[in-house]
Amino acid sequence: MNVKSTPLNGVLIIEPDKFVDHRGFLLQVWHQQTYGNKGITGTFVQDNHSRSYKNVIRGLHYQLRHPQGKFIFVVSGKIFDVAVDIRLGSPTFGQWFGAILSDENHLQMFIPPGFAHGFCVLSETADLIYKCTDFYYPEDQFGVNWADPGIGINWPVEGPILSGKDSKLPFLKDIPRKNLPRFEEI
Repeated sequence: MNVKSTPLNGVLIIEPDKFVDHRGFLLQVWHQQTYGNKGITGTFVQDNHSRSYKNVIRGLHYQLRHPQGKFIFVVSGKIFDVAVDIRLGSPTFGQWFGAILSDENHLQMFIPPGFAHGFCVLSETADLIYKCTDFYYPEDQFGVNWADPGIGINWPVEGPILSGKDSKLPFLKDIPRKNLPRFEEI
């Protein structure tokens, strides 16, 4: 397994070991001890399966009182997965990192609590699984507008398909500071 750091402290890209033979392949998606030894810690309490269609953007979402660390991998298709540092006081506040995750490259992304998360679909459909370190509470969901010019994400889609809710999310500069997570050294 190869773990690569990113410009955002704590956001990691994981390339799991893959064992291939004439029957197909096997890869270990998650092993608490192995991943923990590589710095990916936390107890995952909820797994989500998301299916989306080409040009869909979901996000950028975060939870404030119940922040979720997320461990993301694609089972089918291809996405551009994005983490945005929205932690007040962080040296990388307002910066983003994105990576292509697919059923071909088998890359995984770990996003610690305190970051906004979103993705867009590059294939006809995409199925992804994401493990969360806290439960989802609908009343605790917040978000940042996907097209925030202050963040400047280079989304690789034109004419994205959005939910009504996601299309109305505020820019980061307009979110009351009380509704943003605080930076804590990881």
